[in-house]
Amino acid sequence: MQLFLILCLIAAMIATVVALIRGIVTFLQTSEAELHGDGPSESSIKSNKMMQARILFQAVAVLIAVLLLVSVGGS
Repeated sequence: MQLFLILCLIAAMIATVVALIRGIVTFLQTSEAELHGDGPSESSIKSNKMMQARILFQAVAVLIAVLLLVSVGGS
């Protein structure tokens, strides 16, 4: 069970880093025209979605870490 939780934790951490990098790259690709346009641009919406995904993956990683610590502490 602990090996499964460790593998899930590693996967969640990798997903967090990937979402972070994709969000930053999308944010950096925002052009000057998009900054002064009307309403949110497609790249800013995508960047926002990637950052929301990063927060979700971080929450999952924290929950898995808590489960792992509880399982180790109980045995």
